[in-house]
Amino acid sequence: MLAIGEFSRLTHLSVRTLRRYHEADLLVPATVDPATGYRYYDAGQIPTAQVIHRLRELDVPLADVRRILAATDPGARAAMVADHLGRLESELERTRAAVVSLRRLLRPEPAPVHVELRVVPGTTVAAVEGDVDLDDVLPWYAGAMAELDAVVDEPTGAPGGLYDNSLFEVGHGHVLVHVPTESPPRRGRVHPATLPPVELAVATHAGEHDDIAVTYGEVGAWLVANALAVAGPIRETYLVGPRDTADPAGWRTEIGWPVFHVAPR
Repeated sequence: MLAIGEFSRLTHLSVRTLRRYHEADLLVPATVDPATGYRYYDAGQIPTAQVIHRLRELDVPLADVRRILAATDPGARAAMVADHLGRLESELERTRAAVVSLRRLLRPEPAPVHVELRVVPGTTVAAVEGDVDLDDVLPWYAGAMAELDAVVDEPTGAPGGLYDNSLFEVGHGHVLVHVPTESPPRRGRVHPATLPPVELAVATHAGEHDDIAVTYGEVGAWLVANALAVAGPIRETYLVGPRDTADPAGWRTEIGWPVFHVAPR
């Protein structure tokens, strides 16, 4: 038998942590001296303690650790761990995106965004559209673009998307993803559509989309300074994206705000 101090040194779990795991019925000592209350562990418990240690390092909640240890099927255990790792990866991605945006916002001398007004004629496109939650936009977009790529043989321009203001204001709104083409097919969710003519305030976002919200904000500030207001769904045009190059530094996304002139305040 191993005293709690010895077991602590072997597993790199502090004595305090081992006591807490005992109280939580997560790692119960092999025996407890009824007279002294000293805890003793069996050498066979070392692997279990190491598994708990690694799971806790990954911030797996104690309740989930207990379920993983209780699972007798290796496949079920692996699925529970994989599910938690997926959540961690998503959280890390959100953290990384926030860091990228913050670094750009805190630059001492940010590069000014170039905005131009552009009159865009009506455009015939092949489209996929639907009502989407903001958190689901990226996977929804990927599926829509895969369908468009599969059926549009001769695109006449870069793909793009129209995003209702409500998507950003309330987290749910209409999205239309499209590829310009002279003869749009009708297959599955893909159908012909005509984008109406519009005057846009256009700026180009360089790089991946982690900090695209910063470019949105810069365009918004330009609109206010030039007495313009947004007059419809935001348009994005993906001039260069993951479909064109694996290097995010080369991605270029045009942000187009439909605008109208307002009286100076």
